[in-house]
Amino acid sequence: MTSSEQATAHRRASDDAMDIIFRNARTHNVWLDKPVSDALLREVYDLAKWGPTSANTTPARFVFIRTPAEKERLLAAVAPGNVEKTRQAPVTVIVGYDMEFYKQLPKLFPAAAAQMGEHLSKLPPAGIEAHAFRNGTLQGAYFILAARALGLDCGPMSGFDNAKVDAEFFAPGRLAGVSTDGSSGWNNVKSNFICNLGYADHSKVYPRNPRLSFDEACKLL
Repeated sequence: MTSSEQATAHRRASDDAMDIIFRNARTHNVWLDKPVSDALLREVYDLAKWGPTSANTTPARFVFIRTPAEKERLLAAVAPGNVEKTRQAPVTVIVGYDMEFYKQLPKLFPAAAAQMGEHLSKLPPAGIEAHAFRNGTLQGAYFILAARALGLDCGPMSGFDNAKVDAEFFAPGRLAGVSTDGSSGWNNVKSNFICNLGYADHSKVYPRNPRLSFDEACKLL
């Protein structure tokens, strides 16, 4: 590693960046009538995709709901208290996880695709789902941080019927996509959580709730 690379590796983010991503970032419920471009959504994903996952399996899948017709289909599965804020949001992303993520291993982890494939093939379905859900959740968190870093506000939530969302958006043949093995890449996706995206009305945010202190949540051993 060159001295320049070492300097970059040990660089600390600015306080302003940490305020944007963490300290001043909030979960939003009221949205401005301001569109979010497809180019920006691509930029968010292209930043979030660099977050680490186990064996680089990257099982998360993201469906961006932008049109009124698709939003209505989603709202049919959303809890009553979440309907209006979801309807108002310019974009709502369904963060899901692919139960057949291992089919992408030849592309994503070519150095050990055979070994990992053999290992995963021996796992029970619950083990496959645990891997996909855990790593997909990590990627969902990376996505929120990337969206904030690029100037978007987020409103993640779990108040919806996962089974209804899966039946509506992840039924076989509903979404186009091809895996590296030639099969559809969307037929075995399950929803995890949804997240409203856009530019929020910051004057209507709730007071911030407290967090646990280091001593309450951590131990140094």
